[in-house]
Amino acid sequence: MAETDGGLVFGTPQGRWVLFATVLGSALALIDGTVVTIALPVIGRELHAGTASLQWTVNGYALTLAAFLLLGGSLGDRVGRRRVFRVGVVWFALASLLCGFAPDIRTLIAARALQGVGGALLTPGSLAIIQASFGPDDRGRAIGAWSGLGGIAGTLAPFIGGWLVQVASWRWVFWVNVPLAVVVAAALRHVPESADADAAPHLDIVGTTLGAVGLAGLTTAFTAWPTHGVSDPAVVVPLVVGAAAVVGFLAVEARTRYPMLPLRLFRWRSFSAVNGATFLVYAALSGVFFFLVVTLQVVCGYSPLAAGVAPLPVTLLLLVLSSRAGGLGTRIGPRLPMTVGPLVCAGSVAVLARLGPHAPYVSAVLPGVVGLGLGLALTVAPLTSVALSAAPDHLAGTASGVNNAVARIAGLLAVAVLPLVAGVGAQLTDASTLAPAHRAAMLICAGLLAAGGLLSLLVLPASMAAVRPPSGTTAP
Repeated sequence: MAETDGGLVFGTPQGRWVLFATVLGSALALIDGTVVTIALPVIGRELHAGTASLQWTVNGYALTLAAFLLLGGSLGDRVGRRRVFRVGVVWFALASLLCGFAPDIRTLIAARALQGVGGALLTPGSLAIIQASFGPDDRGRAIGAWSGLGGIAGTLAPFIGGWLVQVASWRWVFWVNVPLAVVVAAALRHVPESADADAAPHLDIVGTTLGAVGLAGLTTAFTAWPTHGVSDPAVVVPLVVGAAAVVGFLAVEARTRYPMLPLRLFRWRSFSAVNGATFLVYAALSGVFFFLVVTLQVVCGYSPLAAGVAPLPVTLLLLVLSSRAGGLGTRIGPRLPMTVGPLVCAGSVAVLARLGPHAPYVSAVLPGVVGLGLGLALTVAPLTSVALSAAPDHLAGTASGVNNAVARIAGLLAVAVLPLVAGVGAQLTDASTLAPAHRAAMLICAGLLAAGGLLSLLVLPASMAAVRPPSGTTAP
């Protein structure tokens, strides 16, 4: 297999099939990640699940997705992107079926972990297939269409998820993935195969294993901490194992010939800065959306559908304004938008800390989510551009994968740590404990966002040209 010679033309029948398959495939993971959080209060009541179990319902998926994301991309480059994408779609569908039939919370968590493996196989392949399939003159239009259609899927997800939870069952949040996956698998027959002839000849299995063990250990420790206390073996053992595995992962990545995470990328100041800002911003966002849709239901009395669509202005503003913000960042440089954007987000999230019983949407929720959407629209496109531009051209794909993995890991750790720090207690569905914990969580997230803006101000260069490594750079 080799890269597609010549490439597809945008607007042709086969080009449309490629877009359809990749957009709908990536939407599976996107929609699922959004709607499961909406369903948490109902899942907690029906399966008698406490805070830790509901955290794992989110993090079981996030853990395996973050741990195997870079491996999934590397596997597609080596053995064929369409092949790995198809395996990921089928895997995701079967795991979704198991989630829907889960008789108890432990089975659901295990099935969610399997879902994450499927997501790690299909998520990197979506954009890589477009990159490899379309010709250079049509690639930009295809990526733009993929982004726009993906934004529409993100807009529809809260409606779909909230409606399914409210009128049917939380189980349909997972079962709805199955027919969509069947359609994607059928459409893939029209997608050309591609692989990277220069891909690393060996997969970084040791690094992947250590990374997965490290993330699993830390997540387990922080999730168990509120229930067992810091001195309990259920906390100490996974904390020590996780920390040791992370150290081992970094040592292996520094020494191996074909690392999953090339640490040399972080020697470029702009690359380190943008990934630091990514970690802070996406940790905050994961915490905000985890708490917001649950608090709206448990504390404020919103229905699942109303809680699901409450943050919709964020998605709409991103959809409308991101391309303009990307152009602005190119003209004036990344420092200003990546400073102002997170600060606007921080102020807006602080507004959302005031939510209480029977909070009216227009006066209590809407100002915060509109401000959050405006701030993110300023932030996300320049952040993505810097993440790609801060490495040499031949490492752009790796840089994008690293940035994506940093964002996923940030979200994983935020959902594990934030309930502990905010003082949720054992019952996430108890309004009396959730209300003060929500306030604390929103203020912590506002602080993370402000820190992301401050880091951008202090470290990022003023112009996009200064972000790029010197011409001809191959290694720091």
